Amino acid sequence: MKLFLSYIRYHKGVILTYILFSFIFYIVFALYHLPLEAVLYPCGICLLITVMIIIVDFVKARRRYRRLEEIRLYTAAMMEDFPKVHSIEEEEYIQIISLLKKEIRELETTHTEKYSDVIEYYTLWAHQIKTPISSMHLTLQNEDSKAARRISSDLFRIEQYVEMVLTYLRLDSDSSDYVFRECQIDDIIRVSVKKFASEFIGRHLTFDFTPTKKTVVTDEKWLGFVIEQIVSNALKYTREGGVRIYTEKPKILCIEDTGIGIAPEDLPRIFEKGYTGSVGRTYKHSSGIGLYLCKRVCDALGIDIKVESEIDKGTKVLLNLEQYKLRKE
Repeated sequence: MKLFLSYIRYHKGVILTYILFSFIFYIVFALYHLPLEAVLYPCGICLLITVMIIIVDFVKARRRYRRLEEIRLYTAAMMEDFPKVHSIEEEEYIQIISLLKKEIRELETTHTEKYSDVIEYYTLWAHQIKTPISSMHLTLQNEDSKAARRISSDLFRIEQYVEMVLTYLRLDSDSSDYVFRECQIDDIIRVSVKKFASEFIGRHLTFDFTPTKKTVVTDEKWLGFVIEQIVSNALKYTREGGVRIYTEKPKILCIEDTGIGIAPEDLPRIFEKGYTGSVGRTYKHSSGIGLYLCKRVCDALGIDIKVESEIDKGTKVLLNLEQYKLRKE
């Protein structure tokens, strides 16, 4: 009975309209002294048909309502957030919204699980592949030939790409291994650049380093990663000349090369993930990930990174380490 009364309340507009029209016909016939049976008979027939339609429609509505009640058993917890409803249609909308919310939560859970599996797999892969790389490095230590030096250089590149994978995975991880302490900038630079010594020698490129004699409060490993990526990019796109590292002002570290440079229209977008610009169209091995990772790490470390460049004249990367003054104090 409660459901029927709710149904009648929802359709009361149609019912009142029917009664109003019947009353108008009755008044018109009475004013013209026409037989009232002429209006009562068709009104009765229409009323009978209307009642039959209402009964059929109410039976269908009751079935829908029962089906929605069954669904409600699975979404009862979500229904607490919704206000009290007064019609079957409102009930339907609420149940649809509840089901959609449930599906969204299930999709989010599935996506999170799949993403976690992918992260776990690539993290394991990156750690496992380091073993054969180290083994190959040990094998090549006793070899001193042009081919061995070339293979050693390629292995070093592979090692860098593996480190990029691990860095990429760690950046989006819920946990981080940042350890901030006071570090000597010169020590971090020497350790980072030493890894490229064979490439500098093999390609006859110069390296000019002016000691900074400065200290910063930072994470040594992550800052070293940034410097390595910048030096790696410098070597990748430098055919002659070399790389120079020095400081400007109190704590602005500059890494400058004499490479091919970056086009002016590409400079605003070089830190975007996957963006390679005109260089990427010329050098197919460009991934557009290195500078993106540098920017992400610098943001985490509180370092401002900027790039200045001219085509065929070289590129200069500036790392502003001055903001560590307050953190150190």
